[in-house]
Amino acid sequence: MKDNKKIVIGKKQTLRALQRNEAEKIYISRDADLHITKVIADACQEHNVEIIYFDTMKELGAFAGINVNAAAAAVLK
Repeated sequence: MKDNKKIVIGKKQTLRALQRNEAEKIYISRDADLHITKVIADACQEHNVEIIYFDTMKELGAFAGINVNAAAAAVLK
């Protein structure tokens, strides 16, 4: 991640950030399980938060600065 904003990774932390109105942007992997991404995408619509999609979980993990796959991540306000 290029800027110094705080990022949280994973379904639970991403949903928590959305529910607390702390999420500025959400990143979702297109190849992640639908039961994970649909819940997050629905919460994004509910809270009017932008979603940016990555093709693979590996790409999202690398973008987030971790060496493992990631289904979702949130940039905090």
